[in-house]
Amino acid sequence: MDASYWDGKRAPGIGDHIDINEYGSVVEVIETAFKKYSQSAAFTSIGLTMTYADIDEKSAAFASYLQNHTNLKPGDTIAIQMPNILQYPIAMYGALRAGLIVTNTNPLYTEREMLHQFNDSEAKALVCMDVFARSVQNVKDKTGLETIIVTSLADMMPTPKRILINAATKYVKKMVPKYSLPDAISFRKALKLGQGQPFKAAPSKAHSDTAVLQYTGGTTGVAKGAELTHGNLIANMLQTKQNMQQVNDKGELLKGDKQAIAVAPLPLYHIYAFTAHLMAMFEQGEHSILIANPRDTEMFIKFMMPWKLTAFVGLNTLFVSLMASPRFKELDFSELTVTMAGGTALMPDTAKRWKEITGVGISEGYGLTECAPVVTANAANGLERTGTVGQPLPATSLMCIDDQGKEVAIGERGELCVKGPQVMKGYWKRPDASKDAFTEDGEWFRTGDVAIIDEDGFVSIVDRIKDMIIVSGFNVFPNEIEGVVAEHPAVENCAVIGVPDEKSGEAVKLFIVSQDNNLTADAIKAYCKENLTGYKMPRHIEFRDELPMTPVGKILRRELKDEEEAKRSA
Repeated sequence: MDASYWDGKRAPGIGDHIDINEYGSVVEVIETAFKKYSQSAAFTSIGLTMTYADIDEKSAAFASYLQNHTNLKPGDTIAIQMPNILQYPIAMYGALRAGLIVTNTNPLYTEREMLHQFNDSEAKALVCMDVFARSVQNVKDKTGLETIIVTSLADMMPTPKRILINAATKYVKKMVPKYSLPDAISFRKALKLGQGQPFKAAPSKAHSDTAVLQYTGGTTGVAKGAELTHGNLIANMLQTKQNMQQVNDKGELLKGDKQAIAVAPLPLYHIYAFTAHLMAMFEQGEHSILIANPRDTEMFIKFMMPWKLTAFVGLNTLFVSLMASPRFKELDFSELTVTMAGGTALMPDTAKRWKEITGVGISEGYGLTECAPVVTANAANGLERTGTVGQPLPATSLMCIDDQGKEVAIGERGELCVKGPQVMKGYWKRPDASKDAFTEDGEWFRTGDVAIIDEDGFVSIVDRIKDMIIVSGFNVFPNEIEGVVAEHPAVENCAVIGVPDEKSGEAVKLFIVSQDNNLTADAIKAYCKENLTGYKMPRHIEFRDELPMTPVGKILRRELKDEEEAKRSA
């Protein structure tokens, strides 16, 4: 049986096709939303709400500044390096309206990582927050950056609140290290220079033109820039929208005509939040509550408290940290309709507790940077099939292949491959890496994830191929063990890697974060023995105060492996 699902195998209510020509470019999406929803709230950050008209005005001023006061030309690359603050959508939409290519940059990058991305993307301009400006100062002379624009946390706030918050951030909390960027311009001054000056509409973009250079995490070597085209981003936006149509036949997130209020804790520089909040929800006129620091759980809850949230986009570690706070239950969930999860595996216990507290199930999905990002999703209506990442989005085909590149039968494990309009053009200026990322015929993108596709087209992600552990010839998948251990009531977080073993080739090592100081390795081993077969049992157990994670909340198994290798070579 063919393992490609995109016609007649989907859940009721989800279509199979999208009209990618509905919009000619991402800029057309932006301009249309500005006109259609001008008086509606668009984004809220640290207590300030800006409407679609406000974002339109500010991003137009930024586009004018870029065109009239810098040497940037359409097709040049600009880097944006900020947390979730109002300046992010203003800079993003302004840059795209000016015809630039955007590369989203993680603010927490080391100087080495920043230097690589700025140079690899050939960025000529950078918008950054002052908190990270010293690192920019240290690498600037080794890059091609010609224009640097610096912003502070509360720059969009009215006086005197802006002055008070920015001063507190700099002098009281001491979050802004001293820096020297004499040629840089402030974000506020850039907007002032561009205000009232018309900008020229960017040249018409073809769907095949690159809009965003989205860099991978570099877990398989040096970070690479996935070229996401206007067509890729439009397609995934429309695919996500159609998946939401089970909630509303007009393609809106909520039943009725009420505007959705969606919390945005995941960083906008990550493609998951970028597509969800800056594309899909923006196109539908929804309101996003931006959370600059979701790791500060109590402040996160404080910013959510005034709102009756209707949509929540998050991931497993975020849900766990929120539910650990007693104040989380004080939030008003009466209008919460949708909770979407992605980025990392959703643990069954997390989903169960979330539904008990909020009354809404978590619809898990799956995606990759290279797919703009969503590939599969459970229907956004609470009718999720727990334990799966849902079915392929409209116009998306999937198959699983074996080590020889041959398609496997339904229900068998294999590497998941994707074909659809959301799949990237390729890796920026890396033809060999681009070729290797696809099957030999160039038709299917190879995800590197082990998956099972069932007869209804629902997909279960088993693990990363590179993370698979081979114990005495048996394949062991870390996700399975982590899922079992995470259900132990004393376990807050956990991670599994393989370590060399003289007898079995590899052995399972388990890392645990627990708030119970009385939890022992023997107790965990006894628990695992009841739930796992012998060769899957953790041979080594290490307790830690925390695990290495990306800013999005993905546990970095690679770092744990590197630590183990360093110990062995010491």
